[in-house]
Amino acid sequence: MENVQTGQELQLVIFRLSQEEYGLPITKVQEINRLVPITKLPQTPSFVEGIINLRGRIIPVIDLRKRFQLPMLEHSDDTRIIIVEVNGQTVGITVDAVTEVIRLAADAVEPPPPTFVLDSQYIHGVGKVEGRLVILLDIDKILTTQEAIALREMKV
Repeated sequence: MENVQTGQELQLVIFRLSQEEYGLPITKVQEINRLVPITKLPQTPSFVEGIINLRGRIIPVIDLRKRFQLPMLEHSDDTRIIIVEVNGQTVGITVDAVTEVIRLAADAVEPPPPTFVLDSQYIHGVGKVEGRLVILLDIDKILTTQEAIALREMKV
């Protein structure tokens, strides 16, 4: 996530996975779509749902629940695919629901605690928003270099 100086604001897309709220910088989000049929591909990493056709572009889709090793749930009417840019590559991520877009003062963000349950490489920090905590993701670290290469090669 970009370096932020004191006094600046972050504009974030907030989404839910399980009972937790997560935030992504709006600059990384291209669009938010309802769930569409996802074509499964053989021999892909377990967290890769498959691919979708988005207006003629083939986009790989990652299930963040699987990536974060959270219990699986059935998709609902609230399930969304957020189209993001990860290290220069367009990828879809499935989330339980997108809840809001907010502005958050940079000084309301703290580094993740050292005993973070999730792999902290994905976490930029924790934002304090109106009495609740939002986990701020560093979406560029969601994939290893090898995984990013594998996804790039998935385009058929």
